[in-house]
Order: sequence, then C-alpha cells, then structure tokens
Amino acid sequence: MAGILDHDEGECLVFSQDLRAMGQARKTRYRGANIGFVFQAYNLLPTLTARENVAVPLLILGKSHGEADRRAKDYLEKVGLGDRIHSYPSQLSGGQQQRVAIARALVHEPKLLVCDEPTSALDHDTGRLVMEVLRNTALSEDRALIIVTHDNRIFNFADRIARMDDGRVVVVESQVATQ
Repeated sequence: MAGILDHDEGECLVFSQDLRAMGQARKTRYRGANIGFVFQAYNLLPTLTARENVAVPLLILGKSHGEADRRAKDYLEKVGLGDRIHSYPSQLSGGQQQRVAIARALVHEPKLLVCDEPTSALDHDTGRLVMEVLRNTALSEDRALIIVTHDNRIFNFADRIARMDDGRVVVVESQVATQ
C-alpha cells in the first residue's frame, strides 16, 4: 500500500489511486507527496544534522530552505529533540535517531504514515510521547496511520489491530483507543 513493492494479486487503491497503474516516476512522486515512512533501520543520512535530515522531504517537494528548516525544528521539538537539532546521527542514541526518523516522516504532513516498529528503541515515557504525536497526526482529517509492531505497549493507541500469522491477516479487531 505504500507503493514500494508491487502487490502480487488483487487490487490496491490508496486514496483512490491504483498504485499498480502508476509508472515508477509517478509512484515516486506520489509517495513523496502522500506517504511518510518510519523505517526500522531509521535510514538517516550520516552527513546531515538532525534538522537537515528532517528537512529533506520538504526540500524534495520544493519548499524553501527557510520553511524546511523552520518546520524541521518544529517537528524535532514535538518528538522531544529540540536541543539536538544540530547533532549528526553518529552523535545520537538509537532512540534519538528513531525520533529524528519519525519527525522526518511527519514533517511533510503525509496522508498516510507507515511505521515499522516506531517505538522499538524508546523507553516507556518517550514511546508514549511518540505515540501521542503519531496518534494526533492520525486523528487529523484525511490521515491514516499504519504501524507494524510487536510492542504491545502501543496497542492501546490503536483503533483497529490486524493480527497476522505467516504473512496473512488472521483477525481484525476494532477497539476504542484508550490513549
């Protein structure tokens, strides 16, 4: 659904767009404008500061350097890293790098946010902070958040939980988020 891999069968419409019908260039533009990714490995650029890493999606979308820097700083503050904006990834802990990656995924305000284990390197309180930021984003109009996780601490933030076994959805549970 994020358009990185093609599906094997069936139909996949995301925001009324058929990803299979898109060529690679169009799919890349579509992802850049509509989808935010939090990868388990963070994928930060080592030669850029935290602020510069977070600004990259905005620069790709053609925003000015000033706007990109301002919004990057704002999102780093939201995830509790306002004091680390000038730090390089090698100067940050794993949890701090993870929060930079989350800020980078959020900064361009995507319609769909796809997260792979977004709290894996975070302590309880920081994980709660990050999940509150992610949930608040998901509650905005025309937004969706999908998280793949083994971390049951964040289940209470979910509206629905799809449990999988060997790559297949075995049950979908609806619930009222308690956070």
